[in-house]
Amino acid sequence: MNASENEMMKLKIENAVLKARLKTVENEVGELKKENTDLQSRVTAFEDKSTVLETRMNTSENEVEELKIENTVLKARMNTSENVMEELKKENTDLPSRVTAFEDKSTVLEARMNTSENVMEELKRENTDLQSRVTTFEDKSTVLETRMTTSENEVEELKRQNADQPKVAFSVGLTDDGQVGPFMTDITLKFSKVFTNFGQAYSPTTGHFTAPVRGVYYFSFTTLDTRKNIWSVVNLYHNDKRVLWNNNDNDEHGNNILSNSLVLQLEKGDVVYMVLPALYILYDDTNNYTTFNGFLLS
Repeated sequence: MNASENEMMKLKIENAVLKARLKTVENEVGELKKENTDLQSRVTAFEDKSTVLETRMNTSENEVEELKIENTVLKARMNTSENVMEELKKENTDLPSRVTAFEDKSTVLEARMNTSENVMEELKRENTDLQSRVTTFEDKSTVLETRMTTSENEVEELKRQNADQPKVAFSVGLTDDGQVGPFMTDITLKFSKVFTNFGQAYSPTTGHFTAPVRGVYYFSFTTLDTRKNIWSVVNLYHNDKRVLWNNNDNDEHGNNILSNSLVLQLEKGDVVYMVLPALYILYDDTNNYTTFNGFLLS
């Protein structure tokens, strides 16, 4: 747009110069006409002065020839000026359309620029939102990584503890010989059939389970009494303390079953065992009706 405006200003200046020059030419032509008129009246007035007039006429004729030459030159310059003016008119005619086209392009460019600026603003807002979301995600990731590291450390600690902690579990049966008891005093039941004994913490010789480490242990048992119409009793001891007292009255059908379980906190070296009170009996055979079980929880 600035280039077009500059071009139009140059054309205007050149048109003004041409007009000034044309006006000067027209003034000179008018002056010449006046001089020619004066010469004609002087020639008429001074016809009697032949010699002087002839001399002056020759001079005038020479001047006229010069004026003719100047007029020819002026005409040529005038034609050139007119051609230039026509060319300028054509260019001036073309300039509005070019300016209009340029304005249309400018309008399109402004619209595109506005659209681009709006898109850029939207992208900036989206980028700001994404940066905020990424920061939040990174914070969450940091928290998760911290938690994961903590969990992994805890898992590793548990693995070390589990590696250090012995595997302790046992499951034993009482006997294959049938009835056990009655006895005149309470006796510790010696479960002689060992099914499993991880850690070798149960002794079939003493009937004792001895805790190899401090921890929480689970114990359970099942007993059978085949007699009819009689009480069945069995107890579970922790060291010298009875922790379970179990009894049931058999009916006329017999085959009374007692079953129970509990969890104990044991110190290393503590013992757990089953006791059959005086004057009571139990029954077991190859079917493993009477069993004692336990294992380390943690």
